[in-house]
Amino acid sequence: MSAVELSPDAVGKNAPKIVARGVNVFYGSAQALKEVDLDVGEHEVTALIGPSGCGKSTFLRCLNRMNDVIEGCRVEGRIELDEDDIYDRQLDVVQLRARVGMVFQKPNPFPKSVYDNIAYGPRIHGVGQSKSEMDEIVETSLTRAGLWNEVKDRLQSPGTGLSGGQQQRLCIARAIAVNPEVILMDEPCSALDPIATARIEELIDELRQNFTIVIVTHSMQQAARVSQRTAFFHLGNLVEVGDTEQIFTNPRDERTEGYITGRFG
Repeated sequence: MSAVELSPDAVGKNAPKIVARGVNVFYGSAQALKEVDLDVGEHEVTALIGPSGCGKSTFLRCLNRMNDVIEGCRVEGRIELDEDDIYDRQLDVVQLRARVGMVFQKPNPFPKSVYDNIAYGPRIHGVGQSKSEMDEIVETSLTRAGLWNEVKDRLQSPGTGLSGGQQQRLCIARAIAVNPEVILMDEPCSALDPIATARIEELIDELRQNFTIVIVTHSMQQAARVSQRTAFFHLGNLVEVGDTEQIFTNPRDERTEGYITGRFG
């Protein structure tokens, strides 16, 4: 049994893949997150929304322990992935990050070929021993990211030579090449034009069939389009979480309503 209780309105229609309870985060003496309880349903897109500096990206980085690399950052509470405590001292963080991939705000392809961008993760984890196996991983990952037909004739060209939208899809393909269970996306479309953004949003909808996705977005329209559940953060507090339609049409907290209607934020 899980070591944490499930709150009745914290979880969506799907069983929780990630369960967070009592999560506090401090940067030195400054508290960035306060007693956050949140469940992330399997094969759902959960959107984290709220004004700048409200803690949503901080919470996202807790889910694959990216905050570990920030000096002076301290995380309290409990976060479970499939009932395993991800902050257990015995846990292999490299393996955790293979299970929980991440796509950042700005496309950041490695200064390598398109092929080697995708092959990098599988090689580190000892997957795809033969060239034919690696070729298959590269093609499958690029196909899942909706990029294969655009780059199949330029696999040895630098990934940095692609357009911004293509680079972001390359980063998504790179994240899924190690077959993670969860994909974290930190404002993946903020540097992209509307056409590239629409492609990424379509891709997110397709990927949730196979992956659990948590996305931080400043765009409430994007949250409404891509997510099944939405969590609203404000001043380090998780104010409200629920089905996306309910959050946007009938929020329970006046702070949520104020943010959604543009009165602040």
